[in-house]
Amino acid sequence: MYVAPRPHPDDDPLFALRLASGAVLGFVLAVLFQSQMPMLPPALIVGLMAGMRKSFDVKKAVGGPVAMIAMVLVISMLIDFTRPMPLVLILLVWALCVLSYYLIMATGNGIGMLVAIVTVLMSVMRMSSAAAMNVLRDGFIEGSLCALAAIPILYLVYPPRTTEMAVEVTQPAKESHHVMRAVIRGTVLLIMAFWLYSVLGSSNLMLAVAAVFVLVFPTAHQQFAEARERTISTILAAVISGVILTIFGLVAHFHILLVLISLAGLWLGSQMMSGSYPPMVYQFAFSGVISMVAGALTTQEPVGAMTLRISLTLVGAVGAAFMTAFLEKILIPPDAAPASGMTSERIDPESEASLAARDGTAA
Repeated sequence: MYVAPRPHPDDDPLFALRLASGAVLGFVLAVLFQSQMPMLPPALIVGLMAGMRKSFDVKKAVGGPVAMIAMVLVISMLIDFTRPMPLVLILLVWALCVLSYYLIMATGNGIGMLVAIVTVLMSVMRMSSAAAMNVLRDGFIEGSLCALAAIPILYLVYPPRTTEMAVEVTQPAKESHHVMRAVIRGTVLLIMAFWLYSVLGSSNLMLAVAAVFVLVFPTAHQQFAEARERTISTILAAVISGVILTIFGLVAHFHILLVLISLAGLWLGSQMMSGSYPPMVYQFAFSGVISMVAGALTTQEPVGAMTLRISLTLVGAVGAAFMTAFLEKILIPPDAAPASGMTSERIDPESEASLAARDGTAA
């Protein structure tokens, strides 16, 4: 699946400032609209902008929120319709998960990941109650509309330096047996979701969400690399959130909170351009900071919520990677492995070496 390259300061020197401003604007909109899911407006604004590179892309800025709204409406309707028939509901969730991973394997298009995330979120919340699913559905719609309005304004206020459009090259996975790999991943994700349906409950959603992101990659090496990055980003987010909430506890004013969020965004956004870890680590960390801070300000106990999030991310990501590797070992024939040099590695397209070549200096 396509992974956005590291943003380059020569192309977009205001990248970090735009990202931080998006988070602040999202929190302000959540308060103004008295959102029941206050983390979603800033999280969606930041998440969509963080994936954009170089010049402003109208297709992403408009198509992303519109696709999210359509996906949430359609899948929530299907989940609600099949809820009185548990077996049909489980088969529907499994089929949607398999379809999403097949789309990723066969085309490299990230729309499959959106299908998997929305399916898991809506089904788990609907198993809790219809009201819980409706609140989450409305929160996503509200957040998407905020992103639809905010992102063009932010790009107008903080324009990139380059006018070149980023070109995203999506390629199918080079590993064979796409259907079987998709079935394995859909089954693993259903196991995670079923654990939430029957044992853990909707408050532990991060278990399945972490698994979704790990399973989009075709090889065990890539999956464990993603699990490691997810865990690192969650720990980083917990540390930053702890600092923000400690200071906010001493000076409990909303504008102080916004300043702290913006400082966190500025640092994490700049680290996306020059940090020692891949840029997605810092992007995930900023999304985690938004979620943890917003959760702590509503109903969650901060320390317990952070500890739980780290634990669920670790168990979900590593558990999904282990289960997938095991099932592929026993179900996919050894001769299905790609020829030497054909296995796609999870490499940041703007690695240190490529950046050195671009800058004309040693990394």
